[in-house]
Amino acid sequence: MKKADTTHLDFDNVLEKAPQIYPKSAVYKFFGFSLFGIFMFFITIMLNGKKTIPLDHLVTFIRTQFSSVIVYYILIIVIAGAIYPIYKKTWNKSIVEMVISALKIIGAIASVLVVFKIGPSWLLAEDMGPYWYNSLLTPIGVLVPIGAIFLAMLVGYGLLEFVGILVQPIMRPIWKTPGRSAIDAVASFVGSYSIGLLITNRIYKEGKYTTKEAVIIATGFSTVSVTFMIVVAKTLDLMNIWNLYFWITFFVTFLVTALSVRIWPIRNISNDYYNNMDGDKEKIVKEKRLQHAWKEAMQTAEKAPNLWQSIKENVKDGLVMAMGILPTIMSIGLIGLWLVNHTPIFDYAAYLFVPLTYLLQMAEPLIVAKAAVVNLIDMFLPSLVVVESDIETRFIVGTLSISAILFFSALIPCILSTEIPISLGKMIGIWFVRSVLTLIIVTPIAYLLL
Repeated sequence: MKKADTTHLDFDNVLEKAPQIYPKSAVYKFFGFSLFGIFMFFITIMLNGKKTIPLDHLVTFIRTQFSSVIVYYILIIVIAGAIYPIYKKTWNKSIVEMVISALKIIGAIASVLVVFKIGPSWLLAEDMGPYWYNSLLTPIGVLVPIGAIFLAMLVGYGLLEFVGILVQPIMRPIWKTPGRSAIDAVASFVGSYSIGLLITNRIYKEGKYTTKEAVIIATGFSTVSVTFMIVVAKTLDLMNIWNLYFWITFFVTFLVTALSVRIWPIRNISNDYYNNMDGDKEKIVKEKRLQHAWKEAMQTAEKAPNLWQSIKENVKDGLVMAMGILPTIMSIGLIGLWLVNHTPIFDYAAYLFVPLTYLLQMAEPLIVAKAAVVNLIDMFLPSLVVVESDIETRFIVGTLSISAILFFSALIPCILSTEIPISLGKMIGIWFVRSVLTLIIVTPIAYLLL
């Protein structure tokens, strides 16, 4: 019998195993743009006595060199943000939209009064209107649009897909999110929650996250940046144990996220994609992980739009987001600060957490309970509540400020300004769940280690 000719079969097998050749332009775009994006967002450098990421240095430089112009640029963004819902005819879509729109108008009026130094003395006091305008509105208003420029390089040319496949074995089992969400988590912790949300919103609209995944990422990873954690640590006199505070807070925040995705209200959120599109589901890779990661990255880089188009789209998203959050930061922050300083409302609301703080045998259960409630208004306010307390209380509240994630002065309006469909009620529910879990986890750690 004649022996079978296996030449063709062998040749097919060789072709299958041969490495895929991609255009040089795709390789250059992947390495060039992605590495520059990583440099801007994740590599800390020392400049003018300050060690932080290049994006933060750039924002600081712009704020310093153009301070007089920035004041009015922020004011224009705030006023435009107050008008935008009326222009888009979305201000009366729901009761929540009507309330948020009214708060934006209040924020715009307050900003005008602060900038032109007219109005009541309580508003113009240094720790009220000027503080919120200069310390909160200005950094976010400058950071978001400028960050959007470099964001285009970070997420648009294959890095997202490459990293996503590599960390898939960790992200899906623990946090029930695609591997690509690791970029969001790191961008938020190293850069800013506003940058993290920009990434999340863009990827959700592209059909690469389901609604549930987008909600998990927005409410579980979009915490404040490391630089803002330093502000909290300095206020609470924790800088002498900075490394302990940072790593415990990092651990607690992501452990709470892992637990909260498995219970109400996140557990019941839909797994549909944006506008009911089919969605670009992340392929589950079980072998040849590096090879698959490279293939996905190259295909994305090859199909990516030119850099200018990508930047233009991201900057537009960034400006819309800044318009959505700056007016509400001003109004809600001022209202919250005034209520804390001049009314007993948070003393009464604190009883929501009092049973838990007593059960955990804290040294100052009433103070911690009040700080936990105040945290819903703004993540910096709890530090002011416990600044005179013992170190364990300060440590617990400092961790809670970061780990609870959701607060009205910035992040909640920020999420509401995205396309992610989550109601205000569910966000408050998630905040409560995260606050309870954080207190349960961090309290024994604080009393054991301090």
